[in-house]
Amino acid sequence: MTKILKNNYNNSNSSPVQLSSPHLLAIEGMAKLEIKRLLDRADYFANLDRHDDTKNLSGYVILNVFFENSTRTRVSFELASRRLGAEVINISVTNSSIKKGESLLDTASTLNAMKPDVLIVRHPHSGAPSLFADYLDCSIINAGDGRHEHPTQALLDALTIRRRIGYLEGLKISICGDIANSRVARSNIHLLTIMGAEVRCIAPPTLMPNNLEKLGVKCYFDMREGIKDADVVMLLRLQNERMSGTETPSQREYFKYFGLDEEKLSLANKNAVIMHPGPMNRGVEIASALADDSERSLIKTQVEMGVAIRMATIEALNFTKQNNIEK
Repeated sequence: MTKILKNNYNNSNSSPVQLSSPHLLAIEGMAKLEIKRLLDRADYFANLDRHDDTKNLSGYVILNVFFENSTRTRVSFELASRRLGAEVINISVTNSSIKKGESLLDTASTLNAMKPDVLIVRHPHSGAPSLFADYLDCSIINAGDGRHEHPTQALLDALTIRRRIGYLEGLKISICGDIANSRVARSNIHLLTIMGAEVRCIAPPTLMPNNLEKLGVKCYFDMREGIKDADVVMLLRLQNERMSGTETPSQREYFKYFGLDEEKLSLANKNAVIMHPGPMNRGVEIASALADDSERSLIKTQVEMGVAIRMATIEALNFTKQNNIEK
């Protein structure tokens, strides 16, 4: 049985991280060591007081371009950028030429002419950040693209788990909910399996992708079976905006079979922790009492760790690009 420890992971890594790419587009394909180093560096940032001097990117220009609405991710990237001393510009897609019919390539050309150092992009279509990476001279961070990936969310989730439990390898982690439409699930599956965790995916048949086992996970259609002895239970939001309307029963029925309540959680490890990337649908994916349980819920910690992991990522891309230029 896994013993849960609170904030027992201490790391004094005060050096920027060299990555294999000047972009962060996906977790898939990343090496275990570079993930570990990013987590180590983010752990260092998380341990600092928010007033400590971390402004080593003065003069750096970062563009936040979100084609989909976001609060947590956009604000987290903005705070991370400002803590590093960078200048941040939020581009409102609603009021831009993008909404007037401009093509994605024309948008890329326009953004490139502004000569940013980093473009942080969220887009409803899978692959859009990769297209920007092909046409822009700056580094690209994928802040979520369609059903594809959301790499910094998986990194902050891993950091949250590691700071609470102390390690990732060997943990039993159950991801429950709308697996089919979740970019968060995909990034977490890649990262957690790379780091040696046992990953289980739980969903109704209509929300479980075909052949998911090929990614090294175990699939369950029964939540009680899927969370048995789990160390971490990670809930996912129902992505209604990506559904045709026939994938799930009523919210009440969904909660009965796939929502986390005290009875289902009792089947997990007695010290199991609860996670959710947000926004939460209380009474649908999770009972309110569990979401607010200060001992077991890490949901607020996930938000806090978002700033640290995004600081580490932005800094790493700058460090990587500068080293490549020098070579």
